[in-house]
Amino acid sequence: MTTYRGELDRIGAGRGQVPEAERLHALFDLTWRHFMLERPDAATFLGWTEGNDRLPDVSLDALQRRRNEAGEPLRVLATFDVDELGPVDRLSHDVFAWQQRSEAAAAAFPGELLALTQLEGPQTDLSLLFGAMPTATARHRQDLLDRLRAVPTLIDQTIEVLEEGRRRGVTPPRVTLRDVPAQVEGHLVDDPRASPLLAPLWCLSPSAPTAEVAELRGEAGAVLAAEVTPAFARLHAYLVEAYLPGARETTALADLPDGRDWYDERVHHFTTTDLTAGEVHEMGLAEVARIGAEMERVRATTDYTGPAEGFADHLGHDRRFFYETPDALLAGYRDIAKRIDPEVVRLFGRLPRLPFGIVAVPAEMAPSAPAAFYLEGSLEMARPGRFFANTHDLSARPSWNMESLCLHEAVPGHHFQISLAQELEGLPEFRRRGLCTAYVEGWGLYCESLGPELGLYQDPYQRFGALDAELLRAIRLVVDTGMHVLGWSRNRAIAYFAEHSVTPHHDIVVEVDRYLALPGQALAYKVGERKIAALRAWAAEQLGDDFDVRAFHDEVLGHGALPLDVLDTLVHAWVRDRMEPGTAR
Repeated sequence: MTTYRGELDRIGAGRGQVPEAERLHALFDLTWRHFMLERPDAATFLGWTEGNDRLPDVSLDALQRRRNEAGEPLRVLATFDVDELGPVDRLSHDVFAWQQRSEAAAAAFPGELLALTQLEGPQTDLSLLFGAMPTATARHRQDLLDRLRAVPTLIDQTIEVLEEGRRRGVTPPRVTLRDVPAQVEGHLVDDPRASPLLAPLWCLSPSAPTAEVAELRGEAGAVLAAEVTPAFARLHAYLVEAYLPGARETTALADLPDGRDWYDERVHHFTTTDLTAGEVHEMGLAEVARIGAEMERVRATTDYTGPAEGFADHLGHDRRFFYETPDALLAGYRDIAKRIDPEVVRLFGRLPRLPFGIVAVPAEMAPSAPAAFYLEGSLEMARPGRFFANTHDLSARPSWNMESLCLHEAVPGHHFQISLAQELEGLPEFRRRGLCTAYVEGWGLYCESLGPELGLYQDPYQRFGALDAELLRAIRLVVDTGMHVLGWSRNRAIAYFAEHSVTPHHDIVVEVDRYLALPGQALAYKVGERKIAALRAWAAEQLGDDFDVRAFHDEVLGHGALPLDVLDTLVHAWVRDRMEPGTAR
């Protein structure tokens, strides 16, 4: 049987015999298919259905093999004559090379041992995965049952990986794991109808054959009781009895072996830049000061007449800013999205075909989840995009930041960017489905700034909330770098956050613990947003009256997710193509 490395070698050996563009796309197709086969869970979210009956092999042997394979396509990529490629393929070559170098750099560190956090792991990921699976046909429903049978193996492999991490001292900070046992308990149910994994079986189309559905539900319930629930019970016991007591009490990534270099790699990966941690920290301090001053100006325009130091308490306790029920909160988001929809045509020439829905964060995830997040849909799988809103603890869910959240997570933020990338024609799959965090999250934050152009932020409280949301991303630059390499304690980070933001205390703690669980990821938002905003300002200055914001947005979204330096090059070329000779400003 031909191995992955053997197939790579075959493509490399084709130099001079096969056209370069054909070889390049063969390389793209091979690596994409290999990724889909290795990660059937990711494949489901991306609309690739071949592995819907499987879960990934996360055994120690499989993880080591993947580490050894990381960056392997680079040696084949080195055989290409880039001058023989057209401009689109040359761009794909450059983006692919960046991704492979990033994977190779990440493989130098034991990130796979951090297999479970309060944000990720089988206790959270499987609910979202099963909820994303198609159920329209008998084959789809059988896939769901087969995948359910694979859950115990995945959980036992996860315990094996966690134990290796505990043995080597590579664990998340203990303090961040406090809610994880309760997350697992959400799967310890007797009634199949209460299982987060089986929820899709009780939302089937009425056209599904009654006898088949009854048999399927019965079989799934039996598998749940005999195999899946006991597996989650094993995970719960291991976490409570061994993993949490043995998890590290330190918090910084720099406290782990080679942790300082590891953090530098994370910064480079998530920002797609060569910024140092110190430079990011200073950027954050400057942004916190700038945004804070603007918030003071907006506060003065609200109807609040009390002392400045009481404004945060006003925002956190005035009942007009809070919903009474989860359904009312979800309806509030849906109303905002409906107000945005008719306005986007003034800012975008291309609109996605895929719809999106607004749903509640699953209950077992909610206590440790952020206020909102987005999961992509799939035209191929007839699955809409989904904006998940957190309805847990409504007293911590103020309405004054909902407009900016909707802009970021739904329209025209993540839903536009991800859906439009899926619809791009003539590009390899990794370009249509790729993830460069600084671009993706930078786009989401940039879209928050479009509120005034889309008719939002008419209420000064919503404008204040948008600034507070932007401030949160600036605080991330300070706190993430502060905790991981500059010696900040978790308490100092929480105190800094509370000093500069009106964010409710619960959300501050969730945010800070998120940065501890995902070092460097939170840096991507502000770094990416600043680049996109700077490119728009530069393009508008260069083109003057000829600047078309719709065309600019279409260009930024027209190539899939990109490293920021590649995006910079593309926008500069786009401007040059639209300028008359000698009109540079």
